[in-house]
Amino acid sequence: MRNIIEPQMKLGQVNISEIEFDLSSRDEIPRLLMGLQYIYCTPEVREEVFQILGEMIPSGIDTKNGRPGMEMWKILVLGTLRLNCNWDYDKLKEIADHHDTLRQMLGHGDDEKDQRYALQTIKDNVSLFTPPILEKISEVVVKAGHSLVRDKGEKIRGRCDSTVVETNVHFPTDINLLLDAMRRVITMIAWLCGLAGLSIWRQSSLTT
Repeated sequence: MRNIIEPQMKLGQVNISEIEFDLSSRDEIPRLLMGLQYIYCTPEVREEVFQILGEMIPSGIDTKNGRPGMEMWKILVLGTLRLNCNWDYDKLKEIADHHDTLRQMLGHGDDEKDQRYALQTIKDNVSLFTPPILEKISEVVVKAGHSLVRDKGEKIRGRCDSTVVETNVHFPTDINLLLDAMRRVITMIAWLCGLAGLSIWRQSSLTT
């Protein structure tokens, strides 16, 4: 038995729409959770995402019978954090057990402060969040983001990483640059000595 999300709230549980975040934080976790909160609080986006999450249930599995499995919403939250933050499963378990805001997003109330996730449970369930599922959800989220920008009349701006290409730079660069700098220093000193009538740098032409 596996649900998309538990419809009945528990005692002490905070509604996902009412979770508050530290807007001054520059860490990636609050930003990711705010994005997930928007998905949950926007009915048309949530419906599309929940339909995609339903595809994670293996064929032939009865969703109404058997032992309860991890909710699809929790898999989405944990899987999103793991991929975007580049965490391994041990790091994901540590954060899921002790990060208060994340635990609110996972639907844990004050009465479940001592409840911890088993490492194997996280591995078995988050592994269902496959790249094809992520790609489908990403298309829905990007489409929703574009609609927000169009409603405000703002221009869509993108940012990408540059690619390193091969250039005609000799190796080792730092040593050769230092050699070039010393050549220029000797040349300038010899020129100044010539103007001053000094002959102590008369051999500079041999070095340059």
